Amino acid sequence: MITTPEQLILPLGLSAAAGLVGAFAVMRRMVLASDALSHVALPGIGLALILKINPVVGGVAALLAGTWLVWALEHRTRIATEALIGVVFSAALAVGSMLASGEELIEALFGASRQAGPLETALGLAACAGIVAFIIAARDRLVITLVSEDLARTAGINVARLDLFYLTAFGVTVALGLRYLGVLLMGSLVIIPATTARYLARSLRGVLAGSVALAAVSMTAGLLAGPLLHVPPGPLVIAIAAGLFLASIVLVRRR
Repeated sequence: MITTPEQLILPLGLSAAAGLVGAFAVMRRMVLASDALSHVALPGIGLALILKINPVVGGVAALLAGTWLVWALEHRTRIATEALIGVVFSAALAVGSMLASGEELIEALFGASRQAGPLETALGLAACAGIVAFIIAARDRLVITLVSEDLARTAGINVARLDLFYLTAFGVTVALGLRYLGVLLMGSLVIIPATTARYLARSLRGVLAGSVALAAVSMTAGLLAGPLLHVPPGPLVIAIAAGLFLASIVLVRRR
């Protein structure tokens, strides 16, 4: 439960990272793959529960291993990223379901209401700042790569390394949100606000700013209203994000 304004700092940092990463995920047409990638954390969470360590640590390790595996396979086999994530997701979901069970599995899937400690908050904010800095610094290179990988290589861009950094940023973003939204819902925070912003905005800057703002509004409203309405905050965050998406469609049509 959010009891002080300071406890909103990490969720807002997470919203900024999710908004920026999600904007490029939507433009890269990784919508379904993005949701599936979040499930890769489940085996790591299950193993962490067995070893009696922080489940977030296991989730981060599994997500990083999964994203790096997808990157390596993509650049060695030339199989589409979405297909590889689908394969890794299916295997991870099967293994994770065997490793985790009971109430701890429910928290892993849908998030928990417990707040992060000082150390976890500091590390999380540092990771969010790194992700935001990377997306802003690499924005032009990411856009050129979206247009044409051949053009990007001609311009001197190391496409493989850029993809690795982006997938790593994506994996870390998902891992940071596991505490609040869980494995099943974190991918939705990355995708829904970005999709809404892409629908409303007319420029890249508008998409990026809108995605961050919508993610922040959804996250803040869900975390604050959840305890008051006696509902889990994680699902409420995504419900609010989905409601904003539907409202954007109505707004544009009325115009």
